[in-house]
Amino acid sequence: MTMEYSKSEGQGGNGAGPLSGVKVLDLSGYIAGPFGCSLLADLGAEVIKIEPPQGDTLRKYPSTLKEEGRAFLGVNRSKKGLVLDLKQPEGLAVLHRLVESADVLVHNFRPSVPPRLGIDYERLKAINPRLIYCAITGYGETGPLKDKAGYDQVLQSMTGICAFQGMGKARPEIAYGSIVDYYAASMLAYGVSSALFSRERTGQGQMVGVSLLRSALTMQSARFVWADGEPREIDRDMRSGGITGIHETREGFLYISANTPHFWRDLCELTGLSDLAADPRYDTVRKRAQAADELLPKLRAALSARTALEWEEVFGERVPCAAVRPIEDMFDHPQVLAEDMVAEFHHPATGRYRGMGKPVTFSATPGPAPFAAPVAGQHSAEVLAQHGYSEAEIAHFREQGVTVPRAA
Repeated sequence: MTMEYSKSEGQGGNGAGPLSGVKVLDLSGYIAGPFGCSLLADLGAEVIKIEPPQGDTLRKYPSTLKEEGRAFLGVNRSKKGLVLDLKQPEGLAVLHRLVESADVLVHNFRPSVPPRLGIDYERLKAINPRLIYCAITGYGETGPLKDKAGYDQVLQSMTGICAFQGMGKARPEIAYGSIVDYYAASMLAYGVSSALFSRERTGQGQMVGVSLLRSALTMQSARFVWADGEPREIDRDMRSGGITGIHETREGFLYISANTPHFWRDLCELTGLSDLAADPRYDTVRKRAQAADELLPKLRAALSARTALEWEEVFGERVPCAAVRPIEDMFDHPQVLAEDMVAEFHHPATGRYRGMGKPVTFSATPGPAPFAAPVAGQHSAEVLAQHGYSEAEIAHFREQGVTVPRAA
């Protein structure tokens, strides 16, 4: 069954999370920064998404949803929404007031931008020395590319991911799914949480740097090793090859991983190829990869006897495998539901939708229930009032375009 949350426009329940009581100001756009802040919200932090008057660019990305971008909903859950024009002096003054009581500020501006806006680390540190200031950039804070715009697939192309993805094919290929962005989001949550832990012991805030370049290389740590004396052109890929991979069945495709001796033995037994398991020519992963041209026709002929879903049942726990499914099947998959991964959301414009719930579970501090991403400026008046602004001041900000009310 799916988890249902009764609050259609607001916040989740009052369950304490590991970061309950932490206030995060999220000035970032696109995927890596916003999703990293949603991960902090999953841990119980109060996250205020601060957008410019024109809104987050991701709201305008192609989407079959009429009222809101699917990508925006997916990476901005569990946040309050505030629109603030930082290019106006009054808007910047509002942000500075919010910084006074904030624990964390996250942005994804290029290094040259924050000083121009008046939100660089040194300036905000003077306002709040305990502030954890997280800058997520394309290439880092220094070096010849520091002011170059960085995007997921740009960094995939630069760091070898596309070359490895296209290995054995006519051309390099993108690994779709914004993998660098999502990995960088995890690095953001990891870095900010660690800085908060350090602050508990030292009382001091600090700057945390996350970059797409650093993330793209970190997620290839097994490839990113070059021993002294090794030539440039060597095999750095981690794919075992041979039997491991996606295979066609009578209906559908099936991924199989049978690298260990007992998985290989069970695969051979269950497909009627027991003679292969006893053959010393195939008794290691390396040998099977080298003999792929001999083994694959036999395996695929055997797999053609059943559908991918039937082979899943046959292999059970004895052979690691999965039928290739569309993501739509995951909304009602019994394992996903058993782990309470699907949450139900209610959005002021989009209405009811189902999406990802909590990515990590905690036995003692589960945290509040997630809630829908905000419409533009949804909580502007609420957030400003919480920070000491009167109704007259808030009305003035609306008139001047410093902020906007909740969108209709």
